[in-house]
Amino acid sequence: MNAEDRVEAAVSRIAEVIGGPARTCMLYCLLDGRARTSTELAIVAGVNPPTASVHLNRLTAARLVKVLAQGKHRYYSLDGPVVARMLEGLSVFAGGSRAKFVPHTPARLRAARTCYDHMAGTVAVSLHDRLHELGWFRAYELTPAGTRAVADLSIDLEATRSLRRRFAYACLDWSERRPHIGGALGAALFKVALKRKWVMQDLDSRALEFTSHGRREMLSRFGLHVN
Repeated sequence: MNAEDRVEAAVSRIAEVIGGPARTCMLYCLLDGRARTSTELAIVAGVNPPTASVHLNRLTAARLVKVLAQGKHRYYSLDGPVVARMLEGLSVFAGGSRAKFVPHTPARLRAARTCYDHMAGTVAVSLHDRLHELGWFRAYELTPAGTRAVADLSIDLEATRSLRRRFAYACLDWSERRPHIGGALGAALFKVALKRKWVMQDLDSRALEFTSHGRREMLSRFGLHVN
């Protein structure tokens, strides 16, 4: 078997694993970046615990999820941002193409949500566009102005660049069908938003809610009006 045949066989196996409805539910539940127990994922997928364990074993073997044992509990999460990007891409493809795109995403999720470890939704797409307008980015590398602005947010650029992942890239937004900022920088910006209480995370979904302080910061720092 040559290299091309091996890749095609691997893709086929991964597609088969993702294709099970229960496993698909579990994967998309984990797309908010949080870890969950097999019991929680069983409830999400609508299966009993033994069946959930079988599904999770397949997802783990396919390197789509990873498991962390902590005490007597086992917590499952997506096996990295590459898996998250693939799931977001599948969401975009599953939505089909239209002459004019009309989003049907629930309003709370469309406005602001998590995409694994970074922000997605209308606000995140607007932020992506605004940073380019401000001249902070050039081909997803920071300009001198962008470097100063990011440093002003107390983001350690040296540590961010040292991570074993892409620094920044255009992550296609599922609801907007336009890019938001992914990669290590996207994750760092989200951490700042959480730490400084610009946003609050919904405990039961991927939704994010901007605080009044966060809305003021988005306006003063980036010139963005957040409703």
